[in-house]
Amino acid sequence: MSKTALLAGASGLTGAELIRQLLDHPAYDKVISLGRRPLPIEHPKLVQHPFNFEQPDLDGFKVDDVYCALGTTLRKAGSQVAQYRVDHDYPLLLAQAAKACGARQYMLVSSIGADADSGNFYLRTKGTLERDLQALGFDSLIVVRPSFLFGPRQEFRLGEKIGIGLAKLFAPLIPKKYRGIHVQKVANALISNAQQNFNGLLILESDRLHDY
Repeated sequence: MSKTALLAGASGLTGAELIRQLLDHPAYDKVISLGRRPLPIEHPKLVQHPFNFEQPDLDGFKVDDVYCALGTTLRKAGSQVAQYRVDHDYPLLLAQAAKACGARQYMLVSSIGADADSGNFYLRTKGTLERDLQALGFDSLIVVRPSFLFGPRQEFRLGEKIGIGLAKLFAPLIPKKYRGIHVQKVANALISNAQQNFNGLLILESDRLHDY
């Protein structure tokens, strides 16, 4: 039976890989991409839906699987309050709206070290989101916690470029859980597990993502 996938965050590094794989996957006959701006791609399966995350409205849509790759940085957001809004509130509001449209599964790109009790603001935000999503009662909640991400980034940042090079060079010396990982494996892990009719909570730490 073909399904409909809903994706938020397709303009980001992991989201761009997710939409590529979702459009190629035979399990989905429709992929709805939510965003404020249209993506520069066309595909027979793709439906681009202008979306205001402050007031999420999915009336008229029937959704099976939700994929969320939303996230920002403190530098881009400008404040911790603004970052929390994007990294916690938007994914949660999306989940509530999608569940009302029949979504059974929610697939989340979180972060290594996510912990609602962490002293680190970013990791605490991600952990709180995971906890709050569990409370919504999806049939299946699949969470990936990747380490440093490799992939075709749109923005060039010298420090990040150097960091990626060093991460690859010293990868054999770094414990598997903390090694950088390509977004292709992250997206594949989410999509593959979404087809397993899994019930409950599944958390995949970064070391397990290397197997996909």
